[in-house]
Amino acid sequence: MNYFEYFSEIEERFSQRRGSILLLNTLDWALIETWREAGIPLEAVLRGIDAAFDKHDARAHKVRQRKINGLAWCAQAVMQSAEQLVEASTGLAPTTAREPRESGFESERVAAYLDRNAAALEAATTQGAAFMAQSHRDIGGVADTTITTTAARLRELAASMRSPTPLPLDDLDRTLTVLEEKLFAALQSSATEQELVDLKSQADRELSPYRAKMSTVQLRQVQQQFLHKRLLELRALPRLSLFYMGHEE
Repeated sequence: MNYFEYFSEIEERFSQRRGSILLLNTLDWALIETWREAGIPLEAVLRGIDAAFDKHDARAHKVRQRKINGLAWCAQAVMQSAEQLVEASTGLAPTTAREPRESGFESERVAAYLDRNAAALEAATTQGAAFMAQSHRDIGGVADTTITTTAARLRELAASMRSPTPLPLDDLDRTLTVLEEKLFAALQSSATEQELVDLKSQADRELSPYRAKMSTVQLRQVQQQFLHKRLLELRALPRLSLFYMGHEE
C-alpha cells in the first residue's frame, strides 16, 4: 500500500459512514498524519471509524444526535482499535504474504513530482521577496534561504531518481521528511510572534470540540501538524513527502 492509498481509504470510509461527502479539513489531515507516523495500520483506522459511527448511530436511534463533522470524533475509537489489533495478533502465526502490488511510484513520476515541488518553492521565494519589498518588512531571510536550498536539493533528488540507480523510496521519503522538518523550523523562526499566537489560537478553537476524544499526546501532535500545515499554506509552499504525491494528481 502506498502513502496516498492510506489517506484515500480513510477519507472514503469516513465519507461513506457519514453518508455524505465532506472534504477533510486541516485538522483531519493533521490527525491522519499522526496516525501514519505512529505506524497505526490502515485496518485499525478503518475499524475505529466504523466503531465510532456504530456507537453514534446506536445513540441516534434513542435521542437526536448531531452529525459527525470531523475525523477527530473517531480518534479515541481508532486508538482502541489499534490496541485491540496488537493484542489479537500476539502469538499468532504470520499471515500469508500477499501478491506484491504496484506502488504507482515509478521513478520518472517521482522525479516529476520533485521537480514540481522545487518549482513551487522557487516561485514562493520570488513572491515572498516581492511582498516584503512592497511592505517594507524585514523578515523571512532565514526561511527564504532554507526554501532556496530545499528547492536545489529537490532538483538533485529528481536527477537521482532519473539515474540508472534511483534512490530507494523509503530512503527518499526519509530525506524529504528531514527537508520538511528544516523548512518548518525556518518558517516558524521567521514568523512574527503575533502570527504564531494567531495560528495556535485557531488550532485551539478547532480542536476544542474534540479534546475529550483525544489523548494529551495526540492533541499535542495534531496541534503541531496543524501549525506546520498552516505555515506552509501562508507561504503557498507544498508538502514534500511522497504521501502527498498521489493526492495532488
